[in-house]
Amino acid sequence: MEFAGKRLRHELKFFIHHHEYIGLRNRIGTLLSLDRNSIDAEGYHIRSLYFDNMHESSLHDKMNGIFARKKYRVRIYNKSDATIKLERKSKYNDMVAKESAALTREQFDMLREGNYAFLKASDHPLMNDFYNDLVTGAMKPSVIVDYVREAYIYPTSDVRITFDKQLEASLQSFDIFDEDLVTAGTIEGPRTILEVKYDAFLPAMISDLLQLSSHNRSSISKYGICKEKRKTFAQ
Repeated sequence: MEFAGKRLRHELKFFIHHHEYIGLRNRIGTLLSLDRNSIDAEGYHIRSLYFDNMHESSLHDKMNGIFARKKYRVRIYNKSDATIKLERKSKYNDMVAKESAALTREQFDMLREGNYAFLKASDHPLMNDFYNDLVTGAMKPSVIVDYVREAYIYPTSDVRITFDKQLEASLQSFDIFDEDLVTAGTIEGPRTILEVKYDAFLPAMISDLLQLSSHNRSSISKYGICKEKRKTFAQ
C-alpha cells in the first residue's frame, strides 16, 4: 500500500510482561528466523538521536493523536559507526513509512555541531527535506533513545516481529558515540515492547502464534517515553 508516494506498513505495538515475552519468544523462535543482523540470541543494540522543533511537535503530535506525523532520527547499531542512517518515520494512523539515507561519521559530527550545509548540497531527497525542516522548523537534537532489539522475520507479507528491551534515555549528551553516555531506564517493571509490522495482511499462522487480542494494543512511542524521562531528569 502507498500513500503520498511512500510504502506503508501496518504497525501494532504491545506492552508485554516478562513471562509473556518468554512464552512468545519460545513459540516464535521455533518457526521464524532471527534477524541476520543479530549478534547473539538477545538480538542487537540500537541507538537513535531524535530531532524535534522548538514546539516539540514530534512529541505533542503523537500525544494528541494527529493523523499524519513524522519524526527524524539518526540511528546506529551496536554502538558502531560502520552503519549510520538518517531516517524519517512517517505515521498515518496505524500505518507507517520509513525512509533512510546513509551518513558518514564526519557528516554526523557536522550535524551535531549545527553544520547543515552538506544536507542542502546532497542529491538525496530525504537529506534535502531534513535540511528544510531543520532550518524552517528550527529543529535540533532532542533525546537519544537506547535499547536492545530481538527481531524475527517471516517472508509472507514481509512480517517482522520485534521485542524491544532495556529501553533507556540519554540524560545529558546528544553524541550517540559518547562512550560515557549517561542513560536511565524508562519502563517500570519487567516489561518488554512487542512490535508487529507487516504489509497487506497478517498471516493467520502469525496471528495464531502471537495470541494477542486488539484490546491489548498500546499507543507506544519510544521517543515520547524517553523524552519525558529526560525532561523529568532536567527538572
